[in-house]
Amino acid sequence: MRIHFIAIGGSAMHNLAIALKENNEIITGSDDEVFEPSRSRLLKHGLLPVQQGWNPDCITHELDAVILGMHARKDNPELLRALEIGVKVYSYPEYLFEQCQHKKRVVIAGSHGKTTVTSMVMHALRHNKVDFDYMVGAQLEGFDTMVRLSKSAKVVVFEGDEYLSSPIDLRPKFLWYKPHLALITGIAWDHVNVFPTIEQYNEQFQMFVDSISENGYLTWFSNDVTLKEMMRDYKGTLTTEAYGTLVTKVVDGQTQVLHHQQTYEVPVFGSHNMQNMAGAMNICRELGLSEQQFLASMKTFKGASRRLQVLGQNDHSCVFYDFAHAPSKLKATIEAVKEQYPDRELVACIELHTFSSLNKNFLPQYRNTMERADYPIVFFDPSVLAHKQLPVLSTEEVAEAFNIPVKAILTTTAELLLALNSVALDHANLLVMTSGNLGGINIKEWVDKRPDLS
Repeated sequence: MRIHFIAIGGSAMHNLAIALKENNEIITGSDDEVFEPSRSRLLKHGLLPVQQGWNPDCITHELDAVILGMHARKDNPELLRALEIGVKVYSYPEYLFEQCQHKKRVVIAGSHGKTTVTSMVMHALRHNKVDFDYMVGAQLEGFDTMVRLSKSAKVVVFEGDEYLSSPIDLRPKFLWYKPHLALITGIAWDHVNVFPTIEQYNEQFQMFVDSISENGYLTWFSNDVTLKEMMRDYKGTLTTEAYGTLVTKVVDGQTQVLHHQQTYEVPVFGSHNMQNMAGAMNICRELGLSEQQFLASMKTFKGASRRLQVLGQNDHSCVFYDFAHAPSKLKATIEAVKEQYPDRELVACIELHTFSSLNKNFLPQYRNTMERADYPIVFFDPSVLAHKQLPVLSTEEVAEAFNIPVKAILTTTAELLLALNSVALDHANLLVMTSGNLGGINIKEWVDKRPDLS
């Protein structure tokens, strides 16, 4: 098949393009700008567009399909040409479903933790030699791409995102997949630019539950208030199972899971990860693994990129890098590090970068999320607000929203670099959380130059 990608540089889009090329499909693509790591990976596979920008002449009747990325606009000239001449246009979740209609579909959804749960399920299946396809939202150690579509696998595991499918398909991505097995980690208002009220956001998850195949299976976190309310009076055809938090103990800095009178060492820590692991265990059990097989596999679980990733450490300090940006993610990540290392001070730095985090009406959701940090730092770049066409924010407004001192709010790269350089890594941990680029600071290079870290 001849398939053209509009906005091929997106995280999921470029991985799907590579996966289809590996399946011997003929792939072309375009984008107005391609950033790393997408650029290098597309170049390696011969898929990097020769020129930046859009060219409607590349849309012809010879194409079997066009896959449209969320980064493109609905007036994109290539999209308009495809619609004009009648070439089939897919969003990427629609295309994934099209390719996986005859497989057992597993979807991991939720406002937080879904990448981690998906990666735990994938790791356990591979460890136990189960053939499966997948789509996950982060690069995982041991997996070449974030997407696999094969002819052999009878099971497919999707990370289910609630964001919109494409510029011309305003349904959440996870509504396309119609899972047989599903998990919801929790619900906490996000994506305020497309779901301006909590009620609208929560409604998407109710629709997700309704989209699960008849007589399917749903497992969900029992302590999430919104999920408890949603599932309290459920009377549908699904088998539903709540999960909690695995029991653990920490011995010499090593987390051990205690389950059915057996002990399993695991490399991840924090209550939120023990909840993620409990849910992933339920899904894997439904796919035929025993709980013992699942937990034994977790000993070698490496985690997803930028999920409490260790960038550097010594005997008494550690620098963590994390994708956390939403209030619930921020709070859970800070608490996890503080609980694992109670005797170390914690410097926690978050960059506000998303539409939600920079929205004045949403900011109060962050109140007291950093209260466990000994030294909180909140960084935002006013130019990002201008680029997103959002109203100006003052440092006082952000400090009030977080309930932290105004001196903890930084707005320039120079201020942030000075604050990071001032961190004394002596019986202290540094936790850096962002979905952006920290004002251009390469945090890995910064860590590598620290003489006090190995």
